Order: sequence, then C-alpha cells, then structure tokens
Amino acid sequence: MTDTEIRNETPRSWWLLYAAAAASFLPALFFYYVGEEAIFPVSALEMWYHNEPVRRLLLGMDLQHNPLFTWLIIPLSALFGWDAMLVVTRGIAMASTVLTGVAVAGLAQFLYGNRVFSAVSAVIYLTLADLFFYRGWLAYVDPLFGLLVFAAIAALWVACERRHAGWLALALLALTGAFLAKALTAYVFYAGAALVLLLRGHRRFLLSLPSLVLHAGALALPLLWLRLFAASRGQDARMFSEIITKLTPDNLVDYLLKLVAYPLETLLSLAPAALIALWLLSRRLQFSRAATDAHLLTALLIVLVNYLPYWLAPHSHVRYLLPLYPLAGLVIARALWLSGGTALATIRRWVIALIVVKLLVMLIAFPLYQQHYRGANYRQVAQTIVARTTGYPLYSVNVSASGLSVAAYIDTARLPQPPLVIPPAQWSQGFVIAYEPDPQLGEIAEKYRLGGNDLYLLCRGAACTAQPAEGLRK
Repeated sequence: MTDTEIRNETPRSWWLLYAAAAASFLPALFFYYVGEEAIFPVSALEMWYHNEPVRRLLLGMDLQHNPLFTWLIIPLSALFGWDAMLVVTRGIAMASTVLTGVAVAGLAQFLYGNRVFSAVSAVIYLTLADLFFYRGWLAYVDPLFGLLVFAAIAALWVACERRHAGWLALALLALTGAFLAKALTAYVFYAGAALVLLLRGHRRFLLSLPSLVLHAGALALPLLWLRLFAASRGQDARMFSEIITKLTPDNLVDYLLKLVAYPLETLLSLAPAALIALWLLSRRLQFSRAATDAHLLTALLIVLVNYLPYWLAPHSHVRYLLPLYPLAGLVIARALWLSGGTALATIRRWVIALIVVKLLVMLIAFPLYQQHYRGANYRQVAQTIVARTTGYPLYSVNVSASGLSVAAYIDTARLPQPPLVIPPAQWSQGFVIAYEPDPQLGEIAEKYRLGGNDLYLLCRGAACTAQPAEGLRK
C-alpha cells in the first residue's frame, strides 16, 4: 500500500482497540438471565445432578440435542459453584467470541502476511453490531458453534493453500466439535467452503486420496454418534425434521417479505463496518482493486454460497449466520483496507464510538432495565416460590424464557435437592410452575408478573392451604 496513513498504522494500536472491545463484554457476566439463556445452565445442572454423560436434559426431559456446550459448563460450574453457572456459561460464550476474533486475525495473517491488517480484521469482526452488542455475550451455544465452524473452514483453507493433510485433519476435528456443539448445519457450512475452494484451484488436493480418506472418516463420526448414542431416542429424525420445517413456507406473502427483509436485517447486523465498506466499494476505483484480490473473492464466495440457503429458506434467523460473521468480518476489513488510510481512520472512530455506547448500555441502561422490568424479578420470584413451597413437592411445566429463568434460580437455591422436573402422571399434593392457569394441573396459588408475562404457581391438595410467603405476587 502506498497510502501514508496506512503505513503509519501499527498492530499495537489496533490490538489495544481489540482489547478494549473485548473488555466491554465483561459487565454482561453479572446480568440476570436474558431471553432463553437458562436452557443451557439448567440442562448442564440436570446432567451433572443425574450423572447423565450424554443426554441433554431439561425439566427431566430429553432435549435430543448434542452436549458439547454442556460438557464445558459442567466442570467449571462444579468448580466455581452452581450459583455461578450463568456466569460460567456466559464466560464460555464470550471467550468463544474473542477467540474467534483471534482466529480471524490468524487467517488474515496467513493470507496476506500483514500484521496491521490482521489486527484490523479482528477488530472489525468483534465490533459487528449484532455480535458486539448482543449475540457475542449471550449464554447460548452460537458463539462456540461459530468458533468451531470458522476454525474448520479456516483450517481447510490453510490446508488447501499448503497442501497439508495435518491442517485438513485439524479442520475435520473442529468440524466434528461443531456438530457435537449444535447441529448438522456445521457440515453445510463446511461443504459450502469446500465447494468454493474446489472451484478456486484446489481440486487436486481436495480430491487426493489422503483428503478423501480423512473426509470419509469425519463424515462417519456423526453417523456413529447418532447410531450409538442418540438413535434410540430419535435424535437423527428430530434433527432432519427441524431442517425440513425451515424449508416449508407458511404462505407466499410472508415468504416474499422475508426475502426482502433478510438482507436488510443482515446488513444491520453487520453494521456499521459493512455499510461503510459497501459505500466505499460502490466507488469504481475501489471495486476494481477489490476485484483483483483473489483471497477476498474466495472469502466473499464462501460467505455468499453459505448465505443463500438461509436467505432463500422460508424460515431462518440472522443468528443462524453467526458462523459466517468471521469471514464476513474479513471481507469487510479487506474492503476497508483497499480503500486506504482514510477508511481506516473512519472505522477507528466508529469503533471507539461503539465501545463508548456499549459501555453506557452495559453499565447503565441494561442494568436499569433488568432491575425495574425483567431480570432481577426472576430471582426475587424464585426466592418467593422456594419459601412458599417449602415442605411440598415442586414441579414445573413452564418452558418459556421467564419460566426457565425462574427455574434456574430455584434449582440452585434448593441444592442439594433435585432440579425441577415436569410433574408425574399421578401426584396428589404439591406445587407446579405453569405458564397459564390450568384447572387440570391445579388451583392458582400465586400469580407473578415478570415483564410482559405472567407466571402462575398452581397447587394441589394440602399445599393449597399452606401459608404464602411475602414476595412479588399479584
């Protein structure tokens, strides 16, 4: 590059920016439950309590989902205490997000051999709006899944460039981990990347005997898993049925609206860097320079090939694209880089502004929201229910986000008693946490308001005459 401003850039300044962006995630460690975050901590607690090594449990039911994420949660929660299981789960998600940024830098360094660009790529990835403000810290499996899928694709790319079977083995190991973390879609992302690399000059390596043998072995692993561990519970059928359901449109109008809205939602998720890069690429000079960058075109094709199924599918969500965010970040970073030092200066100012805004949200706005609307009341209601139900059986049929959040606090508060489960077919007295009134389950003992939802405590038998404790009932 001949641009003076780019020559004056240093890796250290961008890595300091990356460290600041990564540190801005830390306040979220101590938030109350958000959305459906309770699913994984509760599932991990139930697996640990019942000494279940494989089956993902929730309220005693088999979720028929893969357990890698919970395998990571269990030992750390057992070490730090199950009261910290949400902190542990969020910590794993955050670490996965930050490590993915480092992996982006590693791939960028391998492809372009420029330490400044590598650091810029990491910063761009980490500050993509959807990831930076929300999905990068939520206690979901998606950041871990994204890390493993991207590691598989990046290692595959390196293997093709170096014609090295060791890197290919590493790619397939990461791919297997991605499957064990979430779903069969890991293989779809990988296949899309392999197809692009095959067509971009790496056919000889990918179709070589070592490659075919390694891929055959890797593809056999999920089949063995589904047969040896999950077939009797129908997990393979469930996983395929989920895919088929997403490919079935409800009606034509909704589908057409989705086709229009999905790219716009994607752009907003990748803002502000993607919007700035698109504007710069619209200038003929910058587009010409980008068109001659072979690695940029390869990365862009991998993103597009994998993006199309989610765009065209009648039912999909932007969060399913998380494994593509690292490559999207690399593409965006390269477009900005080719636009010169002025573009880098612009994006630096945007990143600093994003960090400031995020800190205001994390330190002030979101804690206030949780304290006064939804969050703190999960724990308060859990404490009230524990006091109200002492001495009686307690069950739950409430699998809503608020119901599971309350159940998570109840489970940890009642240890060493067993975690909550759905009620048995026959039970004569006790309590059950329900989403709505149900006379067949029991009488209404208490009603709690949690943000925009109600949570009901129903009772049977002598439990209905038990003295209620003071709490948040209405």
